[in-house]
Amino acid sequence: MATASVSIYCCFMRNGHQSQRSSLTYYGFICSITGGGARKDDGDKKEDVLNIFSVASGHLYERFLRIMMLSVLRHTNTPVKFWFLKNYLSPSFKETISHMAKSYGFQFELVQYKWPRWLHQQTEKQRIIWGYKILFLDVLFPLAVDKIIFVDADQIVRADLKELRDLDLEGAPYGYTPFCDSRREMDGYRFWKSGYWASHLGHRRYHISALYVVDLKKFRKIAAGDRLRGQYQALSQDPNSLSNLDQDLPNNMIHQVAIQSLPQDWLWCETWCDDSSKATAKTIDLCNNPKTKEPKLMAAARIVPEWVEYDNEIKELLGRVQGEAGATHNPSPSQHHKADTRRDEL
Repeated sequence: MATASVSIYCCFMRNGHQSQRSSLTYYGFICSITGGGARKDDGDKKEDVLNIFSVASGHLYERFLRIMMLSVLRHTNTPVKFWFLKNYLSPSFKETISHMAKSYGFQFELVQYKWPRWLHQQTEKQRIIWGYKILFLDVLFPLAVDKIIFVDADQIVRADLKELRDLDLEGAPYGYTPFCDSRREMDGYRFWKSGYWASHLGHRRYHISALYVVDLKKFRKIAAGDRLRGQYQALSQDPNSLSNLDQDLPNNMIHQVAIQSLPQDWLWCETWCDDSSKATAKTIDLCNNPKTKEPKLMAAARIVPEWVEYDNEIKELLGRVQGEAGATHNPSPSQHHKADTRRDEL
């Protein structure tokens, strides 16, 4: 059995490029903590690992995140390493993730990243998180990571993500799934079918940012990160631009940074996809429904039967962890007695 390990990966970033040297002129700093298993020596053959990136903020989305992780693990035999943005995770998640890693046998890394001073700042937490999803893909992960798959916290996986990782992107640096067109009653809500987006995209489709795979080697080679940050810097000065930052930016840049459209079954969402296509869905996303505004917890239990099973399994695990922690920290009756005696003597 591999022994548990913790290691630290740090680098500095200047204008979108990594360096091992520190300098006061460097604007961004990345540092991460790794756990969940021993790393191989540098001389060993590179291990086949699925690298999964996700972000979450708040206890509800951390609950979704754990369930997403479990669904990923249940559908692959390939070792998995999860990458999480540490900035907005709760203390309880950070305390319990190592227990989950030990129980299910995966690796994880908490990446802490400071938004560069030179890049236009966002003030709303949700928009900051959206920014982290798309703006720093070239610098957030070590150079040894060839491909990364982003999976939204509120997604349930029903297929082996190794298939997605190994998909031919035909020269594009990343692949996204287009929005479904099959649920006709939602036509009035498809904002990308008219106005600016219809004109800008032309024959191309508008893609959803809930799931995407990134070829990091290609992404860095064509300086996609610099291009995205440059366009973000220009557009973000206007508060009316980039309403859905993480989604609008790559779609806006589709002519400069190509998007490979993934097969439609890689992401099914009830809001936009018809019921008949659900049977072949490889992932199910709990996207918001602007028409019904159904709460996500209700939608999860109704749409995805296995979601409740995953949720209960995670609750049992966290309950055991809390019970063990309580037994460790709670003193025995004799210790209580001794402590009381000491206080009486004082």
